[in-house]
Amino acid sequence: MASPPLAVPPAETAPALDLLTVPQVMARLELGRSAVYDLLRTDQLASITLGHARRIPACALIDFILTRLEQDAA
Repeated sequence: MASPPLAVPPAETAPALDLLTVPQVMARLELGRSAVYDLLRTDQLASITLGHARRIPACALIDFILTRLEQDAA
């Protein structure tokens, strides 16, 4: 007996599944391209690669911001 397929919620109900481009992250953080790629290279900001394209999950950007806020508060 086959199990039912996994349901992926629509983007409206699961914004954490949104994938951002590097230019979108640059705009949101008001950083330059090199700075964003440095964050990706040093694993401070998580990303995935799709073909030759780099994508940053929206939840990874939120986690990065929250981590930096905690570090600055300490």
